[in-house]
Amino acid sequence: MTELLEYAISRLENLPDDEQDAIAAMILEEIEDERRWDEAFASYPDLLAKLASEAIAEFHAGKTQELDPEKL
Repeated sequence: MTELLEYAISRLENLPDDEQDAIAAMILEEIEDERRWDEAFASYPDLLAKLASEAIAEFHAGKTQELDPEKL
């Protein structure tokens, strides 16, 4: 376990049980989400590269616009 994770867990130990459970649920959900992404891209190994190439081509063709956080 990394030092940062050990520190985070030591901080969590001081929280009430319900807050510990809420944070644990978020961590587990994130781990599961990463597993699903890894599994999805493992099924289509060239998909991410293809999507990246398409995005770059759209950028060079002037078909993209800068993201404005105020318009989200």
